[in-house]
Amino acid sequence: MTTVTSPLAGRAVGLAAVPDPVFAGAMVGPGTAIDPVREPTEAVAPVDGLVVSMHPHAFVVMDDAGHGVLTHLGIDTVQLNGEGFELLVNKGDQVRRGQPVIRWNPAAVEAAGKSPISPIVALEAPAEALTAVAESGVVPVGGDLFTWN
Repeated sequence: MTTVTSPLAGRAVGLAAVPDPVFAGAMVGPGTAIDPVREPTEAVAPVDGLVVSMHPHAFVVMDDAGHGVLTHLGIDTVQLNGEGFELLVNKGDQVRRGQPVIRWNPAAVEAAGKSPISPIVALEAPAEALTAVAESGVVPVGGDLFTWN
C-alpha cells in the first residue's frame, strides 16, 4: 500500500475538472489534481523512490512497490519549452517524500495562457486500486491525496 501525498499546496479538484481530455478521462491513470496556490513554489516528491522520468513540466517517481506516480505541472506546459521551470533533481536520483523536485511559478504559467492545474496520477493503475482520493478542499504540501492498494 502506497500513500501518495501532494507535491503542491492548493485545492484538490479531481481529474474530471482537469482542462485536458486525456487527464480528465483518466487515460494516463487514475488520481486527482491540484489547483496550486499562485506563487513561486517547489513541487516535491509525492512518494519515496526513484525518479524514472524527468521533464521541466513533469516527473515520475517510482516507489519500492513499483508504483509510478506522475506529477504533471500544469496543462500544455510542455509548450513552454522549459521556460519558468528549474529542475532540482535528475532522472535516476533517489528522492524522499517531500523533497523539492522542480521549482516553478503557477502564476507565470497562467500568465502564459496555460492552466496551472496539476494532475497527480497513478500510472498504469486500475481505478479500483485507489482509495481515499482527495477531490475537493484545501490541501497542504505533503497532505494525503490517495492511497494506492
